[in-house]
Amino acid sequence: MAQAEQPRMALVVEDAPDIRMLLCDTLRQAGFEPVGAGTGASALEQARQRTPDVVTLDLTLPDMDGIEVCRQLRNMTNAYIIMLTARAEETDRLIGLEVGADDYLGKPFSPRELRARVGAMFRRPRLADPGAPEQPSEGAVLRIGELLLDRESREVTLAGEPVELTRTEFDLLEAFMSRPRRVWERDTLARRVWRTDWPGDDHVIDVHVANLRHKLGESAQSGHWVHTVRGVGYRFGAP
Repeated sequence: MAQAEQPRMALVVEDAPDIRMLLCDTLRQAGFEPVGAGTGASALEQARQRTPDVVTLDLTLPDMDGIEVCRQLRNMTNAYIIMLTARAEETDRLIGLEVGADDYLGKPFSPRELRARVGAMFRRPRLADPGAPEQPSEGAVLRIGELLLDRESREVTLAGEPVELTRTEFDLLEAFMSRPRRVWERDTLARRVWRTDWPGDDHVIDVHVANLRHKLGESAQSGHWVHTVRGVGYRFGAP
């Protein structure tokens, strides 16, 4: 008799007990096994002891700044991280994305929207864009110049050196490398990578692309892998 599939684990980091309970219930309804943490220190300990698949992270915690918690979580887990914040400042959201968060939701949030965002992240396989006439490369390994991406192991190397990417950065790079020279509009990237119509603003995509550029070592001296097509989106190609 086949064993039942183990549920994915969700780490809910929220100091307000009522909101933490709501988040746990919402993720349980989405098929996750949630565990709560009321402080940053507790969240980091839970992440060390368990293997979370997704983390919801409040940016306002009693003992640590949520952005610092995000930075430390990213060093120990490749889980999807969704920031939940009542902060109005755009800077906080962008810094959170820069240190490794995959998405953010403002408070108060809609449980239905949270489930939709999380579901979009975990939906596999990545499908081609609706109506696109061309098909992406089907090979397990994509190579452009000295850049190599292995779809099965989800590993990336550049000139033989490993490039450490978050899940979202890897999926962006996989999309770019599957159709080099194609111009990708932001909403098309959202459908390809997030598997949903883009629910947020363009800054989220732009920050993830900026992080990817940084990790690929782009500079005025080394050249650019990701090219900005002004007013449209991005195109990928060897420097």
